[in-house]
Amino acid sequence: MTTYRSARPDVHIPSCSLTAFVFEHADRWLDAPAFIEGPTGRAVSYRAVLDLIRRVSVGLAVRGLSKGQVIAVFAPNVPEYAGVLHGAASIGVITTTANPMYSAADLRRQLIDSDARLLFTTAALYPKALEAIDGSRVEEIVVIGTRVDGATSLADFTAHDGAPPQVDISPDDVAVLPYSSGTTGLPKGVMLTHGNFVGNLAQGAHLEGDFPSSHTVAVLPFFHAYGQYVYLGLRLRAGHCNVTMPQFDLETFVRLASEHRVRQLYVVPPILLALARHPVVAQYDLSALELVTVGAAPVSAAVAGELADRLGVTVRQAFGATELSPAVSAGGHTKATARADTAGLLVPNTELRFVDPQTLQDVPPGEQGELWVRGPQVMKGYLNRPDATAECITADGWLRMGDIGFMDADGFIHVLDRLKEFIKYKAFQVAPAELESVLLTHPAVADVAVIPKADDEAGEVPKAFVVLRGEADAAALMAYVAERVTPYKKVRHVEFVDAIPKSPSGKILRRELVALERSRG
Repeated sequence: MTTYRSARPDVHIPSCSLTAFVFEHADRWLDAPAFIEGPTGRAVSYRAVLDLIRRVSVGLAVRGLSKGQVIAVFAPNVPEYAGVLHGAASIGVITTTANPMYSAADLRRQLIDSDARLLFTTAALYPKALEAIDGSRVEEIVVIGTRVDGATSLADFTAHDGAPPQVDISPDDVAVLPYSSGTTGLPKGVMLTHGNFVGNLAQGAHLEGDFPSSHTVAVLPFFHAYGQYVYLGLRLRAGHCNVTMPQFDLETFVRLASEHRVRQLYVVPPILLALARHPVVAQYDLSALELVTVGAAPVSAAVAGELADRLGVTVRQAFGATELSPAVSAGGHTKATARADTAGLLVPNTELRFVDPQTLQDVPPGEQGELWVRGPQVMKGYLNRPDATAECITADGWLRMGDIGFMDADGFIHVLDRLKEFIKYKAFQVAPAELESVLLTHPAVADVAVIPKADDEAGEVPKAFVVLRGEADAAALMAYVAERVTPYKKVRHVEFVDAIPKSPSGKILRRELVALERSRG
């Protein structure tokens, strides 16, 4: 077995609840803003967040919610999200976080699977939430913000004063229950414990650099592990301010970053691409910006370089998965250590292997294999899915990530693509992300996704769906790629489209394009 450890020194991981860890030092900045509501400018201080946490925990206890039971949050990025999630976590109640873009049927499926008893939402989402609770065990809907007839307002829910119950919380107790498809199948409840989150926050704390009392625009969704980790964990623990955006709009995002003199941003690849290329960015002053962290999906080093040159910033990649709370690796926070062409160095207290997915044997150093990770951030398992858990986590604690990559001689990780998305061309494996990165360097290409297309001779060949921003034809783009890759990796088909389907976290939804391709026969 060839096991790699982080080059970064191990850190101490305390045994405490998630909420206690995040707000350990909050008495130093009680009157500083923890959140500013982007659309309105409403500021919410750390003192107010802590008061809301206390009041939510009391409200839950009054209604009989206790340790191990589940509430759900179905809301966009609003300041109150932190109070609800941490209020629940502080007394051992689990929060399952749902995508606000979900249909009522999708939400119902998660409410039933998680056995949620209470649902927090907003006025705009209330009709969908009301439809979704049919058939679930949700007994009450609490609406954040504007009052809605027939629902409990958050103000009324938190009207009870007094002290919350004292609850003994173990590191092994589940804190948050986001949903992820993992390497296969429908979304499953990912049991992230207090120990997982505290451990991963401790692992990532020193990677943030020195940005005292800084603001960022909270554009990553709070329902997603990446957004929870950054905005509801790392930044609150450090006393920073999150400027919330309930819905993404590029110009609003850039305007808020300019107005608040943001020094650090966290984004997903589609936003990185827009920052690098969209003309609206040039209309705003982003001279305060120093560091951009991109995660949730691989990003082209060429596009990262475009952004670095355009705005004079350091760009780095972070890598992980919901099942890993979510951070596995990240580049440094200086130009010398960022290495945006890689997924960075392992976070502390973490072990890594590269394994042949067929033989399950470790590959030689420098060769490609599936990433297996072991550390305090590895999830407890999938809720009520022991078989899926056993497929994902080995008996000795290694989580199989489903990503293919390798480690270079300097210890930096290179992630090529998802194992399940590799194109099988004859006897070769082709990573769609590699071809996408090449195409994104073409001046006429605005965005791209590559999928496998069935082929009688080769089995599968690469096909590119391309969004143009200039003049180019299919033959020219295929020739451009052919000049830059090994012959078996060449793109064999190109189709021009208006947009590439993507998830809220920025991952290309290749399965939708694959389904479209297959439907054509």
